[in-house]
Amino acid sequence: MLLDTPSLYFRAFHGIPETITAPDGMPVNAVRGLIDMIATLVRGHSPTELAATMDADWRPAFRVAALPSYKAHRVAQGDAEEVPDTLVPQIAVIERVLDAVGIARPESPGYEADDVIGTLTHRARGAVDIVTGDRDLFQLVDDARPVRVLYTARGLRNLQLVDEAWVSAKYGIPGRCYADFATLRGDPSDGLPGVPGVGEKTAAALITRFGSLEALLEALDGGGAEGFPAGARTKLAAARDYLEVAPVVVKVAHDAPLPGADLTLPAKPRDPEALVELADRYGLDGPLNRLLEVLKR
Repeated sequence: MLLDTPSLYFRAFHGIPETITAPDGMPVNAVRGLIDMIATLVRGHSPTELAATMDADWRPAFRVAALPSYKAHRVAQGDAEEVPDTLVPQIAVIERVLDAVGIARPESPGYEADDVIGTLTHRARGAVDIVTGDRDLFQLVDDARPVRVLYTARGLRNLQLVDEAWVSAKYGIPGRCYADFATLRGDPSDGLPGVPGVGEKTAAALITRFGSLEALLEALDGGGAEGFPAGARTKLAAARDYLEVAPVVVKVAHDAPLPGADLTLPAKPRDPEALVELADRYGLDGPLNRLLEVLKR
């Protein structure tokens, strides 16, 4: 089980009131929420290995170089992400809690958590469950292995199990073609413009017809109009430069440099003394006890 940890702690932060505080008054809604999420996921899905992947770089330079608009609307100052002031200190606490419990939190300099997930999925020898609220990771589903996404859009108690059949039914495309489809459609939340005038239906029709973005571009460069919906060829030709660079931005990396890590689910805390200190300082007894109880099973 691979956790898109930033996706989960942002969800916890926005879903749980900031009135949930530590004894000193610091909000710990994201911390408590994430701990309880992990306990719920382990209880419900019994993974043998678990990684809480992290963003070492939320806006990697190689993606910005390809497409400067990538996440540009989320930049606060310099290269820093716009993050609520009351969430920032909680992220450091989350990292300390994960370390004390003994849950691996892999990250890779210059890469996002998505890329860490892509790399670990690529390396995995068995079934993989990816937990995220980010549609970008739908591109990793693979029924043959199997790799599926536990999509949190409707909440952790109502997870959507995303496999190739789900992607096909939802978007009308072959199950493993989500990245190419998303490149055409675009995603404003990531500053990905897509092809102007090409919406979901046209993008799905194009990917279904040609099978891949690469094959579509070959047909486009060939000069013929066959297979293109009315007006689509002109729009695609006008966006040719974008289509050349966008896959670098959209596709999750499979080769992020990651040292080997033990992802085995811990049966007991790695650092019990540190965990007690964190529980006392931040008022985390309840959620930590629930997590530790689940990990013992």
